[in-house]
Amino acid sequence: MQFEELDIIEPVLRALKEEEYSIPTPIQEKAIPLIISRQDVLGSAQTGTGKTAAFAIPILQHLFNDRRQNNSPRKMNALIITPTRELAIQIGESFSTYGRYTGLKNTVIFGGVNQNSQTAAVKRGVDILVATPGRLLDLMDQGFIKLKDIEYFVLDEADRMLDMGFIHDIKKIIAKLPQKRQSLFFSATMPDNIVGLSKTILKNPKKVEVSPVSSTAETLKQYLYYTNKATKKDLLLYILEDKRIDQVLLFSRTKHGADRITRILAKERIKASAIHGDKAQNRRQKALQDFKDGEIRVLVATDIAARGIDIDKLHYVINYDIPNIAETYVHRIGRAGRAGDEGISISMCEPEENAYIKDIEKLIKQKIEVVEKNPFPQTEKPMTSKEKQQFEKEKNKKRQEFFAARKKNKPQFGRKR
Repeated sequence: MQFEELDIIEPVLRALKEEEYSIPTPIQEKAIPLIISRQDVLGSAQTGTGKTAAFAIPILQHLFNDRRQNNSPRKMNALIITPTRELAIQIGESFSTYGRYTGLKNTVIFGGVNQNSQTAAVKRGVDILVATPGRLLDLMDQGFIKLKDIEYFVLDEADRMLDMGFIHDIKKIIAKLPQKRQSLFFSATMPDNIVGLSKTILKNPKKVEVSPVSSTAETLKQYLYYTNKATKKDLLLYILEDKRIDQVLLFSRTKHGADRITRILAKERIKASAIHGDKAQNRRQKALQDFKDGEIRVLVATDIAARGIDIDKLHYVINYDIPNIAETYVHRIGRAGRAGDEGISISMCEPEENAYIKDIEKLIKQKIEVVEKNPFPQTEKPMTSKEKQQFEKEKNKKRQEFFAARKKNKPQFGRKR
């Protein structure tokens, strides 16, 4: 199926074509016709399945048609609630991208920053508001925002919203919404408390479900290095010797690890930044924007901080630490090679993580290609103190050899230009 077959209006379809969107994802194919027909929708879909477009496209279509028919002044008619600043910004960017030819305006509000620019944007008039719950309630209490004109309401990432303690905020927001509205509810999981919440929001909803991700894109090539904990940093620098690996999203298991990796890269004059929960929101957003703009080469992220990151044309993902949950691996590497583009994932596995690789291969039903040309191979058994000392000597010798001969090393993973 093509987007042209989903009865999408021309201004939105033109923007989709410019973004080279041709084939809708399963969640888009299922949800867009239902939302266009003004049904409430209960959607079960993971981050990365294309659900933002699944609700943004029909909401833009409704608002565009409503404005054209009624010729009414600009009002805040659509509200999207999402748990984090990063997700809110991504959703706002999506509305701007898909709606560039509709004349509709959106703005994003979130906490952790001065509110003046946000309230100024609201005063100027917006059609679509994307918000995190806390800042929205704050501005409502101050009288800057009223929800009396909301006709389209989206609660995104509902399970994360509850995990983050936003349930009371959500209920306060829902109480202020008009009874007559179209409501859309998306959650990656559907435990009883989520289903219960959905019943307070939706009216006779149509259910849309996309199975949890358990497979990887055919356009995504996967490589695996077996190495040791003590040599991971050297292996990473060896891999990054290929200058064609120009933009890398690198995953670390911990916040401390992310900072340590960033320091290691900085010493080698490789531009890198870390994003994780201990970083201030403005610093996290700056790091993400610098990465998108090509100002930094490596963005080091923890899994929680990376939720919602969507980077066009990202080709490389590196797993510095192998996740202990197999599905997490699929989500990580799925950030590269999107929309039919080519992508490459490189995983670095120490002995304690070998079992995780087996779980991952069982989930994705394929073997990950092991790189044999490995200057820092994994040892087969724990080393004694003497063996560690000898290993360190050999490691340093190898490191000097490889980095002294960097010009002679042939790139292994560079994509074709």
